[in-house]
Amino acid sequence: MSIRADLAAAAGRLAESSDTPRLDAELLMAHALGISRETLLLSRLDEPSPGAFEGFLSRREAGEPVAYITGLRAFWTIELAVAPGVLIPRPDSETLIEAALAHFGTAGPRSVLDLGTGPGTLLLAALHQWPEARGLGVDRSEAALAIARGNAARLGLADRADLRAGDWGKGLEGRFDLILCNPPYIERGAALPRDVAEWEPYEALFAGDEGLDDYRRLAPEIARLLGEGGIACIEIGAGQEPAVRPLLEAQGLSVSAREDLGGHVRCLVAQR
Repeated sequence: MSIRADLAAAAGRLAESSDTPRLDAELLMAHALGISRETLLLSRLDEPSPGAFEGFLSRREAGEPVAYITGLRAFWTIELAVAPGVLIPRPDSETLIEAALAHFGTAGPRSVLDLGTGPGTLLLAALHQWPEARGLGVDRSEAALAIARGNAARLGLADRADLRAGDWGKGLEGRFDLILCNPPYIERGAALPRDVAEWEPYEALFAGDEGLDDYRRLAPEIARLLGEGGIACIEIGAGQEPAVRPLLEAQGLSVSAREDLGGHVRCLVAQR
């Protein structure tokens, strides 16, 4: 079967298990061929389909996220290695980098703190954006930190990225120009897509009955660690602004909101 025909058939097979069946099929086919999706679509559609594709497709039908199958996920201007045990980067989180870029411009911050760095998503995107910046990424998960360190090395950012185990800002000293944070914010018991609920780490998703437990801990730590003239860009879930904003304002921070591409308030920007 040609790649073109196999992609059409694969999209049909994934229609019930994915919101983006054609895109998933194309990404898996490109992975099976060891090429980019762009190269696949521009020049390889009439070639025979590779044998490895069926195995990848079956894994996706079983609910495994595409990013875990391919081992990679694009974010901002970088590509990150990901694996089970780390939260998969999402386009919505790019809203935090956009907010930071709007504040700092091309000059950028000198110091960056990423609380809950996972595979290094926000920290490494910021360091890639601003070559003069240095940063610290903190995470509770040693497995996530191992992946983040590998990403930093592969991107040539290891000399500017300090990645260490920690519990949010506990024990950290000094102040940072830019604080980035995408904490767990889903309420316990919430219904999630199968590929999220069954595959991504519980501790990176859920934060108590209201989804607010980590924000309550983070607000005073962010206020303590944020430098003068700097900003903290904090991701929130849809509809959480009325609950999270007062937690930050109670620490003496002024807060503004930034929407994602879907029109939801996704990022709260806090400053002194």
